[in-house]
Amino acid sequence: MSRLGVACAVAALTAAGVSAAPRPGAFTIARVQYSGGGDWYSDPSSLPNLLEFIGRHTPIAVDTREARLSLTDEELFSYPYLYLTGHGNVALTEAEVARLRLYLESGGFLHADDNYGMDESFRREMKRVYPHHDWVELPPNHELFRCHFSLSEGVPKIHQHDGKRPQALGLYEGNRLAVLYTYEADLGDGWEDAHVHGNPAAKRRAALEMGTNIVVWALTH
Repeated sequence: MSRLGVACAVAALTAAGVSAAPRPGAFTIARVQYSGGGDWYSDPSSLPNLLEFIGRHTPIAVDTREARLSLTDEELFSYPYLYLTGHGNVALTEAEVARLRLYLESGGFLHADDNYGMDESFRREMKRVYPHHDWVELPPNHELFRCHFSLSEGVPKIHQHDGKRPQALGLYEGNRLAVLYTYEADLGDGWEDAHVHGNPAAKRRAALEMGTNIVVWALTH
């Protein structure tokens, strides 16, 4: 079994309620570092808060310390779940494009969350990864929105941005959702410490529930 396969198996067993060794066996999210000028490191309290919430509300054993890596790092295939965000330009090298494609084809999962300003460049770079794939919008009745918490309206809108409706967009490897792009939602801002953006408690809760559903879905499908 590949290193990614081992990581996915451990995570799936943990999600099903089977104990995994608490470090390094505990689940964490790997934040993707990229070039191009975008602030890949934005919302620093978001992932620790989301992971802590997942640990309290699911059987998944978590490490609340996020990992940070580039797509060409040797450790990439040790993490079944990648997260990418930022406000500005996303630029991938040819080597990073090829590595991300291999990672996704091998069973890995990427969640990208537009923190406002990365939409055009992210779509451009993903077209390099999957030139023959098109984004598919997940409707509110998709199982992703009720696999753990019930979010009847689909992905919640946390920040105004351009005033467009929030969308959950997917790219598929066969029948498997390999990339989820949350657009015009800004879940990461909802995961941040309450004082950072001043979001009301209900919005923060909705964002955390959505993030939990994404993780549960990715680890069990």
